[in-house]
Amino acid sequence: VQLQAFGGGLVQAGGYLRLSCAASGRTFSSKYMVWFRQPPGKERDFVAAIGWNSGSTYYADSVKARFTISRDNAKNTVYLQMNSLKPEDTAVYYCTTGPIPATSHRAYEYWGQGTQVTVSS
Repeated sequence: VQLQAFGGGLVQAGGYLRLSCAASGRTFSSKYMVWFRQPPGKERDFVAAIGWNSGSTYYADSVKARFTISRDNAKNTVYLQMNSLKPEDTAVYYCTTGPIPATSHRAYEYWGQGTQVTVSS
């Protein structure tokens, strides 16, 4: 499985960004797609996950009501719409995939190159 995240950048607090993650290789549509983030010097933390038919979504408490995860199985792409961004959202954002929406990064085998999100105050 190959995963490529992009769409990061520098944004002011209160702003928004939309991240994308393109997947290739093993079947994309049958698995959960998951976003994690890793702030400088910290562990990789769960952000959001979405089931194969978009019927199940899960969010970390810190991003609920601000972030929205979605997917387009026809394009093998998962998205993360991030609104009302805060400086504490600054991190490298990664996407991954797995059979269940585990919240520990240790549960996942495949990781793509992350994309940097920086939120200035």
